[in-house]
Order: sequence, then structure tokens, then C-alpha cells
Amino acid sequence: MAGENHILAKKILDLVGGASNVESFTHCMTRLRITPIDEELVNEDELKKTEGVIGVVVEETLQIILGPGKVNQVSEEFGNLVNTIEKVDLKEKAASKKAEINKKNATPFKLLLRKISSIFIPLIPALVASGLITGISKAVIQAGWVAPDSQLAVILTVIGGGLFAYLGILVGMNASKEFGGSPALGALAGILIINPAVAGITLFGEALVPGRGGLIGVLLAGIFIAFVEKKVRRFVPQSLDIIITPTIALLLTGIVTYIVFMPLGGLISEGITKGLLSILDVGGVVAGFVLGATFLPLVVTGLHQGLTPVHLELINSIGDDPLLPILAMGGAGQVGAAFAIYVKTKKKRLKRAIGGALPSGMLGIGEPLIFGVTLPLGRPFITACLGAGIGGAFQAYFNVATIAVGVSGLPLTFLVNTGEVLLYLVGLLISYIAGFIFTYLFGFKDEMAGEYD
Repeated sequence: MAGENHILAKKILDLVGGASNVESFTHCMTRLRITPIDEELVNEDELKKTEGVIGVVVEETLQIILGPGKVNQVSEEFGNLVNTIEKVDLKEKAASKKAEINKKNATPFKLLLRKISSIFIPLIPALVASGLITGISKAVIQAGWVAPDSQLAVILTVIGGGLFAYLGILVGMNASKEFGGSPALGALAGILIINPAVAGITLFGEALVPGRGGLIGVLLAGIFIAFVEKKVRRFVPQSLDIIITPTIALLLTGIVTYIVFMPLGGLISEGITKGLLSILDVGGVVAGFVLGATFLPLVVTGLHQGLTPVHLELINSIGDDPLLPILAMGGAGQVGAAFAIYVKTKKKRLKRAIGGALPSGMLGIGEPLIFGVTLPLGRPFITACLGAGIGGAFQAYFNVATIAVGVSGLPLTFLVNTGEVLLYLVGLLISYIAGFIFTYLFGFKDEMAGEYD
């Protein structure tokens, strides 16, 4: 049966234009849903004639109807083929430098971090929106503009805080999906940990605490339920798959979660939190400099999103996050470097590139400046990191922290603890200035920008 599913998946992949034409894919109860890059490359007529394909529907996505049970197995084989066949992604041609860097950094540990990044990247808009609303509502309340017990304050608090109460469900959903399982079962894995009813469970003489293990526990449970689901499905007849597979997966995951994942996740979370706080307490400005200066290389590899659960665990454990303001200086140092290049260069193309990328850089989106300006030029990337280190040292010295996770740069101001906003802005300015000075004096000569002639 596995061979039959593999053959069908390969046939479908060929008829949709190959791996290089697959932008994304997922599956529901009966359909394999594919988003092709170029719809002209899809052979819809041959797909409909393919044995094992019940039907084809073309809407926002290409929906290939395979039937319950069958779709899970074919989708898994399809994903294996897409991930293993060497391909040239049509959309990545414009970002070949970034792809080359990612390939060089494809160690098992970094691949795991990329998996974790893929779990949290889809949540970034929700985290940013909720964080900003939470930050703004706290600021207006503490400023005395809105009474804490007013209906407006309550509404803002509910809107901004809802995500963080149920974040485990979304993380579990994405974790299961990323590791090849059903998103709905991953959501259940998250519920296993955050469910208030957990307080009624006593194991080994101790009552469980809802939320124990935090997002680390949710990640473990979400990955585990995907693993169990895939293993069980291999031995279950397709006609019974929808009944037996999810039931066994949930039952086993629930038992293992309460016995293993919640206490283990708690230990890991406490270790991460205490370790980072110790580094900042002992290392002080030196630790701040190193963390700030090394963040841009992490962004280059795309691994920086893997730190999202660390930020969230710090907020969950101690109430705020002293790491994010330090790392946010990475983008600020680069903005300063870009300003220096803009001032020194006489090349109009380079000035236009910087002018187009600077606004997004100041708003916390650093990739346009990284891959369009500083990294191709080489030395300015290093001087930008040095500028970031100076700002990181400042943030560490004054223990500036945020109350939520969000975009860095100027927008992060709304998430900084109310009494530390001015300090954060001063640190941001210091990074701008340091990045500018290092780059202007040591990082750039106009002959370095030959490709912009």
C-alpha cells in the first residue's frame, strides 16, 4: 500500500509541474490542496484521469480529491517527494544569495531551529497585533488617560490578552502540521497542557498545574502526537483510519504529556529562563554587546524566529522579556550603517536601494537592508553588527524589557515596560549612531559598490 501511495503521489507531483512549481500544500479530510506557482504548468485533464484521483477542483487552490484515509497517506508521500527532490524554486531566484546561505547552514541543529521557526512564523501577525494592543492599553492606563476599571480598559485588555491565554492551542496546531500530523490533533495537544481541568489530576502524589511546561511542553506534545499519528496510520485500514488513528494518537499523547512532557517542559523552561537571566546578570554589558552583535548573522540564516518560544517563556516566567530589546539593536545598527553608506556613496542605484529599504529597517523589517545592501557589500555588515553590540550593551546595563513579543525597531517602543520607554529609544539612537560611525570610518568605500554601477 505504501508503494501504491508513493506512485500516486509521484504521478500527482509530475502533473502539477514538479516540485519547483509547488508553493505550498496541505490536506483536509478528503482533499490534497496544492498552491502551484504557475497554474499553466498544471495538467488538469490528466490529473482527472489518474487512477486513485476521485476528482479535481480548481478554486483558490488546486484541490485533488482522494478520499478519507487515502489523502493522509498520499499527502505524506507527496510531502516527502517535495522535500527531497532537488528543485529550483521559481520564487527564490530573486533571493539566491539567501538560499545559498541557508544551504550552507543546513546542520541538523539548524534544521531543527528552522522547523521551530516555521511553527512560530505564521503566528507573528497575531503576536504583533496582540502585543501592540496590550502595550498601548497598559500605557494609556498607567498614564491615567483611561481608568483601570473602565469598560474601555477591560475591552482593550481582553482583545490584547486573548492570544496569550490560548497560544498553546495555536502552537500545538502548527507543531503537529510542521512535523507531518493533523493540525486539529496538534491543537488538542496544546489543550492537554493549558486546560484548567488539569488541576484535578494528581500523579505520584503531586497535583498537576495547568500550563506547567509552557510552550516547550506544548511543542513536545504537538510533535509527539504527529509522530504517533503517522506511525499508527501505517497499520490501520483506510476505512477505519478516521476513527482509530486520531483516538489512539490523542490517548497516548495525553498519557505521555501528563507523565513526561509537562514536568520535562517545566524543567527545560526553567533552565532556559534561569540560564539567560544568569548570563545577563553576570555578563552585564559584555553579554549585551555579544548578544546584540551576533543577532544579525542569526537573521541571515533565518534562525532568529526559533528564539520566539524563548521570548515567550521569559514573559511567562518573569513577566517581561529583557532579551528582545538587546536583540532589537541588530536592526538598529544596520540602519545606522545604511545611513553612512547613503551619505558616502555617489552611486545613484545604491542610494535608491537604501532609500527604499531604510523605512522598513527602522520599522523592524531588516531583510531588505541585509540582503540588498550590507551583506553584499561585506564590511558594512560587520560594522553594523558592532553598532548593534553597543546598543545591546546599553539595553543590558539598564535592564530594559518588553511585556510582549513583536516587531523590533521603533514599533517595539509600544511593548517596552512603561518606565523604560525613554531608555529603549536612547539605546536605539545609540545603535544608529554607532553603526553610522563604524561604517563611515571603517566599513565602506565607494569602490566596494561596483555592482551598483
